[in-house]
Amino acid sequence: MPSPFPGMDPFIEGQCWKGFHHSFISEIQFVLTQQLRPRYVVDIEESVYLARENGDPVRLIVPDVSVRQVKGWLESVDGGLAIKVEPHVVTLPMTEPVEIPYLVIRKRDHDQTVTVIEVLSPTNKAARDGRTEYLAKRNALLRSQSHLVELDLLRGGERLPTVEPLPVGDYFAFVSEISHRPQASVYAWLLNQPLPTIPIPLAEGDPAGQLDLQAVFTSTYDRAGYDYSLNYDRPVEPPFDESHRTWVQRILSGAP
Repeated sequence: MPSPFPGMDPFIEGQCWKGFHHSFISEIQFVLTQQLRPRYVVDIEESVYLARENGDPVRLIVPDVSVRQVKGWLESVDGGLAIKVEPHVVTLPMTEPVEIPYLVIRKRDHDQTVTVIEVLSPTNKAARDGRTEYLAKRNALLRSQSHLVELDLLRGGERLPTVEPLPVGDYFAFVSEISHRPQASVYAWLLNQPLPTIPIPLAEGDPAGQLDLQAVFTSTYDRAGYDYSLNYDRPVEPPFDESHRTWVQRILSGAP
């Protein structure tokens, strides 16, 4: 049975985020592998090493999903899904490294990591060490030669920093292409809207992949059986404001 909500189910955040996070990432891997093979390999938690110019390791970064280009394949990547949410252009703050003039990506098994996809967790957004560590990781990636895609499917916690104010939204997707930095495209949508389809930038000369976030969410929700495991009688976390609360009650009651 599908979720009663048209897009993201807000009850997941406070009840079963850890399991959802793992399942959602696995579903992204499956969807992108089917779309991008055989030119690209999609790995979960592949280690990406950032190094100084002299080769000494600086930081170990473990992305949620990474897309690697496989050498030797010349087929084009074909993606044709329409993007329903128009992006806003924002500028991502990129602090200057103290000791490192610039960062490079170390190739693993002779395959080049071209894109890193991060699905934010509550730890990434908490005003504790987790957020500090994630922002350091983010800054390193922004100075690398990998595209960065960040998915914020959490209503709670601090938003990712941008120079300009973020557009109005309950959920966000950030797409930072190497050639456009420090600017990035941010897709924002509300609780009562379906999740959008977003582009997944790839190697130069290849058209972007397309990630239908609503399809990924729907499949994840169905496979996990959240229709019966979620307790819709429990208070949602973080709490709704009055307008959201009224809308959610109407949705759960089945009222039009």
